[in-house]
Amino acid sequence: MKSYIQLFQQAKNAGTELNLLSEKKINELLELIAQKTEKNITKILSENQKDLEKMDPTLPKYDRLLLNEQRITDIISDLHKVKSLPCPVGKILAKRKLENGLQLSKISVPFGVIGIIFESRPNVCFDVFSLCLKSGNACILKGGSEAAYSNAIISEIIRSTLKEKNINPDICTLLPNDRSATEQLLTAREYVDLIIPRGGKELIHFVRENSLIPVIETGAGVCHTYFHQEGNKKIGKNIITNAKTRKVSVCNSLDCLIIDKYRLPDLAYLCKDLMKQNVLIYADDLAYENLLNQYPNELLKKVNSKSYGTEFLDYKMSIKTVESINEAITHINLYGSRHSEAIISENKEAFKLFERRVDAACVYINASTAFTDGSQLGWGAEIGISTQKMHARGPMALEELCTYKWIIQGNGQIRR
Repeated sequence: MKSYIQLFQQAKNAGTELNLLSEKKINELLELIAQKTEKNITKILSENQKDLEKMDPTLPKYDRLLLNEQRITDIISDLHKVKSLPCPVGKILAKRKLENGLQLSKISVPFGVIGIIFESRPNVCFDVFSLCLKSGNACILKGGSEAAYSNAIISEIIRSTLKEKNINPDICTLLPNDRSATEQLLTAREYVDLIIPRGGKELIHFVRENSLIPVIETGAGVCHTYFHQEGNKKIGKNIITNAKTRKVSVCNSLDCLIIDKYRLPDLAYLCKDLMKQNVLIYADDLAYENLLNQYPNELLKKVNSKSYGTEFLDYKMSIKTVESINEAITHINLYGSRHSEAIISENKEAFKLFERRVDAACVYINASTAFTDGSQLGWGAEIGISTQKMHARGPMALEELCTYKWIIQGNGQIRR
């Protein structure tokens, strides 16, 4: 078995070769991988089933791990979307000429080698590889042991396709399923240019605390929806239901409903469809009183010390009653994770204040936070949702996987 240093060195070398590929060749590879994925659906599902058999179906991670024909069809669609997007490398971002005649050009370039550490979701292999390929980056993948079989078959499909087309397969490297691989990756600063963790708070905290390589934090989402005093209750009910129940295991799902106290009489209506999905509600005193006998008693509890600031990833949510929009914003900025926040209101001044003061990567006005997704926002796929403010923020796709360099062209100038 090769050492980790050898694997990292090979990925770095392969990355430099990747820069020589034309956009046409890259698109051909993405098309071929999409075709091979479609031909191997049965095999992928079989390997995924091996992983699923090792996990408790009641855990939120089970849904993240699950692959089915529709999800693989969606993955193939995302591969085609990435193929259709323009290559972000080599763009002239700025250009000017100095008085001394030097011509300055700011050009977009790949990072080089990107390490991705992720939990549960095998679709990340496809998303990361397609985006890294199109943006000229080699990728090193470190998945969780819970998705070992799924990640292995996906990596095999990608690497075999690269070999067929005489492309160095080390532009996509899947590391073994042991903790030492993670530790080695986080300290490989001579070979890896950027680390992106995708998972829960514990994983992100571990990576942030132990990496010697620059990290872009992604993943954890504590998302709120604020129903303002002038919110439309029909729109509100639909948004709240969608944001909470469309897919509870993802980072953009609703965790806390904030409601103006003057609209408490509408709370039972707003939560009407949640009971059909057996959503457990942790309500503050005012909200609890309004929902009592209008929401199933077994699904209604009072808030506790962990109800706010929790990413439930389950059919659970909390409710906070506020007296003003400023109180709502204060609550969000205190307990949110700077991921996705929404307001439901017909008052323009209210949502203007909300969008200015709420500290989040994505702020929604009368729309569900479920749209925080690279594919949904038109970027083909995503490598993660950045919740920090340096370099990239929100869904990260092709452009966010590039940095830049300055090209300074002269005709013999020297500095005096």
